[in-house]
Amino acid sequence: MSAYQEYFDESHQLVRDSVRRFVEREILPYIAEWEEAEEFPRELYLKAGAAGILGIGYPEQFGGSHEGDLFAKVAASEELMRSGSGGLVAGLGSLDIGLPPVIKWGRNELRERVVPQVLSGEKIMALAVTEPSGGSDVANLKTRAVRDGDFYRVSGSKTFITSGVRADYYTVAVRTGGEGFGGVSLLLVEKGTPGFTLGRKLKKMGWWASDTAELFFDDCRVPVENLIGMENMGFACIMANFQSERLALAIMANMTAQLALEESLNWACEREAFGKPIGRFQVQRHRLAEMATQLEVSREFTYRQAAKMAAGKSVIKEISMAKNFATDIADRLTYDAVQILGGMGYMRESLVERLYRDNRILSIGGGTREIMNEIIAKQMNL
Repeated sequence: MSAYQEYFDESHQLVRDSVRRFVEREILPYIAEWEEAEEFPRELYLKAGAAGILGIGYPEQFGGSHEGDLFAKVAASEELMRSGSGGLVAGLGSLDIGLPPVIKWGRNELRERVVPQVLSGEKIMALAVTEPSGGSDVANLKTRAVRDGDFYRVSGSKTFITSGVRADYYTVAVRTGGEGFGGVSLLLVEKGTPGFTLGRKLKKMGWWASDTAELFFDDCRVPVENLIGMENMGFACIMANFQSERLALAIMANMTAQLALEESLNWACEREAFGKPIGRFQVQRHRLAEMATQLEVSREFTYRQAAKMAAGKSVIKEISMAKNFATDIADRLTYDAVQILGGMGYMRESLVERLYRDNRILSIGGGTREIMNEIIAKQMNL
């Protein structure tokens, strides 16, 4: 990473080394088995919490470390992706989309009760925004929360919720006011609340190791104290949260592409055809050169947006561009990696087969490619 010293310092390298050792010790020996089982042990949250991984980027008062250091988070995220399992990273990291609203806008009592438990790995956190009636159209969500004294009565459903089966706490987007973005709020809903039930565990093309679920709310009574932020101000909270999520997805895409390139290079050096390694053929050398070039451009652009975010600058347009560009590059590199490996690239025992499947969700989650282009166009005053 010497080429990126502008972004990463010695403390980030310590984070990187620590997370890499954790992945090598606690994940890589078992990941193939967990993928086939379509889940990983809940104990891994506790181990990641004890190792300080879950707390990276969060306030020390709640058990976190490197608060406000975005590139410590980037370094940790990149090393977790070396597990080769986007599903595991998404499941283990679901706190990173569910917890920030609680920390930024939740009441002190709520933060003090919830955040330390999540950062230690004792409890699991999820974000519940997407609904069966629409995914990226957050302003028109249907789940309704009606104030009734000291409670909100919540009715509706959510789907495609990462960590939906296992989570103990859910940051749930609800409609407390009128139509449109001005009537949206966020509530913390706890597992076991009467009227809150889980649907089936959803089967997916990729991200096998993460649990993804449907959620149902049938006159579910949630204490008013669990309101996150101001009533009817939830849309702004969700949009602010999306910027970090889109950065995380761009990083996942770049690391997916990185792993695909590494596997391709190894195969090109080892696999022989017509008496010489296939990497000696010009068509393959040029393909690998183009793959490396595309990844380098994508990664540098993503890091630049992370640096601007860390400096407090608005990157609404640019982070949408970074997500689209990174996921496009990951599409190309995972496709090329399968092609380079040939039949082996199509086998379940091959890492690139998993990368190819896992990659497909990255241009959909956190706002689809089409939604990103709408955001970019609006920022261009179109």
